[in-house]
Amino acid sequence: MAKRSKFQSPTGMHDILPENQKYYKRIYDVVSDIADFYGFGKIDTPIVEETELFSKGIGLATDIVKKQMYTLKTRGGDSLALRPEGTAPIARAYIENGMQSRPQPLKLWYFGPFFRYERPQAKRYRQFWQFGFEALGEKSPVIDAQIIQIFYNILRELKLKNLLVEVNSIGDSQCRPYYKKLLASYFRTREASLCFDCKRRLRENVLRILDCKEEKCQPIKAEAPQILDHLCDECRAHFKEVLEFLDEIEIPYNLNPYLVRGLDYYTKTVFEIFLEKTSNGEISQSALAGGGRYDKLIKLFRGKETPACGAAAGIERIIDLMKSQKIKLPSETEPQIFLAQLGSLAKRKSLKLLESFRKSKIKVAESFGRDSLNAQFNRADKLGVKYTLILGQKEALEEVVIIRDMKTGKQETVKLDKVVEKMKKRLKK
Repeated sequence: MAKRSKFQSPTGMHDILPENQKYYKRIYDVVSDIADFYGFGKIDTPIVEETELFSKGIGLATDIVKKQMYTLKTRGGDSLALRPEGTAPIARAYIENGMQSRPQPLKLWYFGPFFRYERPQAKRYRQFWQFGFEALGEKSPVIDAQIIQIFYNILRELKLKNLLVEVNSIGDSQCRPYYKKLLASYFRTREASLCFDCKRRLRENVLRILDCKEEKCQPIKAEAPQILDHLCDECRAHFKEVLEFLDEIEIPYNLNPYLVRGLDYYTKTVFEIFLEKTSNGEISQSALAGGGRYDKLIKLFRGKETPACGAAAGIERIIDLMKSQKIKLPSETEPQIFLAQLGSLAKRKSLKLLESFRKSKIKVAESFGRDSLNAQFNRADKLGVKYTLILGQKEALEEVVIIRDMKTGKQETVKLDKVVEKMKKRLKK
């Protein structure tokens, strides 16, 4: 039995092993290509930010701020937090770097780790990876539709099936206050039946009740007043256009009047993308991606009033689904040449030869740590290479290499300084 290490990864955090790196790379490549096509520039913000950036931007009553942030005090007394989400740092960077003066909308995307202290469970981690897209400086509803389209296209490009968009409008400062009063009045008469957290939400921010996943709250929530019946003219017109754009680009969506998202900065459009059906035929309860419009966030951080829209997607959830749906990744270039060597002089020559192949972008496998030629030939057989290059002490002294055709067994001796060009020609054939 293997000895258990004294040290383990922190609870809720995990190593990304080589066999999983290919999934992260695949997602990164797809996201990067689509970002480039739609004109989004990559941005990396610090992993830590001032704690107030999140408490002010996300909202003091949200679960993220109340329960889930990793915070720390520096030696100088500053309060910092590991970033729990990506939009507030983007808003801070937009103001700090004077991006208002650039051509608008400013389109940015990111890809990296985020942190939330919550109870670890399947597909939920305390350190998790996300990618996100943000478009700042444009109020047109076409941007809302484009952000939804981008995330839908990325998930489709990754070959995920049965995707469904849920979309809603949560209004703005003109119509939402009245709706919140209606909602509070409705839930107060049913407070005894609400879960513990929703009783607290009723006092702090009643909209958060609509985001509750507890089973006992679902029938009460289903009878609550719907915000779509109480939108102001501007919000109604904006949302109508968003839906018309989605219809035009043929993205399947459901209207979900109780979708509010868990952050306070959202206004007007909000959306989430789910799997319509999971492996057992049920609708997934975990969103793959989600976001919406946040027209007041920049002003909240003392910038100019700037309309904006964005979203993020959870990379670990996407990888889990890619595996469960048995999605094949694009095949990597496999080596067609194996370099076998014997003796210290041959090893030195082989190191130099390997570098020549690298510069010519020809992938070559090797087992420099093994001295047995039989062991190296066995390795070449397992890899299924077309050719093995053999370099022993005699060949190293004579500055030659033996090329062995692994299919026919035929061998040819060529000069060491000619072997790369020779192999280029053979591989082309």
